[in-house]
Amino acid sequence: MTTIKYKRILIKLSGEALLGKYESGIDPEMIEKLALELIQLHDNGVEIGCVVGGGNLMRGANLAVNGLDRVTADHMGMLATVMNALALNDQIQRLGAGSAVMSGLDMPQVCEFYNQRDARRRIGAGEIVIFAAGTGSPYFTTDTGASLRAIEIKADLLIKATKVDGIYDRDPVKHADAVRYLHLNFDQAIDQRLAVMDVAAMILCNDNALDLVVCDINQPGALIDLAKGKQVGTRVTRKEAEQ
Repeated sequence: MTTIKYKRILIKLSGEALLGKYESGIDPEMIEKLALELIQLHDNGVEIGCVVGGGNLMRGANLAVNGLDRVTADHMGMLATVMNALALNDQIQRLGAGSAVMSGLDMPQVCEFYNQRDARRRIGAGEIVIFAAGTGSPYFTTDTGASLRAIEIKADLLIKATKVDGIYDRDPVKHADAVRYLHLNFDQAIDQRLAVMDVAAMILCNDNALDLVVCDINQPGALIDLAKGKQVGTRVTRKEAEQ
């Protein structure tokens, strides 16, 4: 078996990744597929943290644009991520693996409140820990939450698993001739305003020398290939890390 290059990984799953065949909500078949992917990664010796978005259920930013108070809208978006995290956690446990949900919002009857030391300990002990409710504060996206949690748990790699197979110079859905990048540095991604993650998330990664990979979660074996150091999707690194 190929040696695992990255021992500890934080995976950011977009809410849209849970849609599967539906236009909104959660597809049970997709939840099972994602759970199996995470368990396969775990069984190959990788320690896993996971941040789940909530776009399949609700986007707080969209509600705010349409007149809802921004703080209220963001809290509603956080609750959507908790629902997704609970669904994923339930499926992982049904399949026999150890997992837990830790939330940036304190809701003891539903899940555990996030604590950095407990998160590191549980991941190190072999549990798949799912982080919900972003940073727990409004005005921050789940992308920023993913970057922050990855740094806090001392992850070796941050993976943003989406429905797109990498980063393009323009929207590949609208432009058939869009070009996919294999490698970028964070300065390029920020300067060119590429749709990677929000700027705050990329600055966190850059300042802490945390590599980011954007890949298609629907590509079979993508996560385990990335853990082994193979080229998948688009990698974003600090400028001085370029070869």
